[in-house]
Amino acid sequence: MAVFIVLNGKSAGNDALRDAVNALRQNGVDIQVRVTWEHGDARRIISEAIAAQAGTVIAAGGDGTINEVATVLASLDKSSRPALGIIPLGTANDFATSVGIPQDIDKALLLAIGAHSVPVDLVKVNDSACFINMASGGFGTKITTETPEKLKSALGGISYFIHGLLRIDTLKPDRCRIRGENFQWAGEALVIGIGNGRQAGGGQQLCPVAEINDGLLDVRIFTGEELIPALLSAITRQEESPNIIDARSAWFEVDADTEMTFNLDGEPLTGTHFRLEVEPGAIECRLPPGCPLLR
Repeated sequence: MAVFIVLNGKSAGNDALRDAVNALRQNGVDIQVRVTWEHGDARRIISEAIAAQAGTVIAAGGDGTINEVATVLASLDKSSRPALGIIPLGTANDFATSVGIPQDIDKALLLAIGAHSVPVDLVKVNDSACFINMASGGFGTKITTETPEKLKSALGGISYFIHGLLRIDTLKPDRCRIRGENFQWAGEALVIGIGNGRQAGGGQQLCPVAEINDGLLDVRIFTGEELIPALLSAITRQEESPNIIDARSAWFEVDADTEMTFNLDGEPLTGTHFRLEVEPGAIECRLPPGCPLLR
């Protein structure tokens, strides 16, 4: 059965991936590689994979590439839907890291082709966008969306931290209201993490106990009007910090006084109202045995 790789164009020259693909082809594995140039290419490539009766579509790139491929797969009829495989080639690789995908390309490719597939949840936002890992708002979102591409290419995940230090005096909290099942909160939010997965922004554990197949979302809100004292309190005394609020629900709604931006697996979405709702078991994903995000 054919395997299609949706390869982010930024990684088209990756020699390690080329060698790994060629090695498997020599062993009789039918692997087709397609490179994306712009948003929307993943849907065209996956249509080609469906026509070829592919059993697996591999997202080779960062969190944004995984998001785009997963979103397209979730829109397909279950009877013809390939499983999702993952090869982490991005800057942060938050989802791949948290679910235990190897950084080694050879190992990741073998896992993406041969691992058992399991149903995982996807999250729909405002009926117009989706994410598989995390929606983050506030301080973290401003940093990840504003960090220059050259800095990310040169330094990887630590670039977010460096850029954040440079911008920390200009960042202010978002005044908003968040509600879910048996949960309501209103106030000044420095950072909001609404997680199907656990980490964002290059390794920050915003929702440290979230699971990707429990039909629920975890929210963690870092509150406070003064950025540095609140963040220091949250980092050093997480279990007892008055600046951390946690909740769990199958859906959340966020309403803000002014426009704010949520980062959905690397893709920004701006507005004043957001409804986030879990779609349980929306896709099948090839994950390693003992994946820590599975219940």
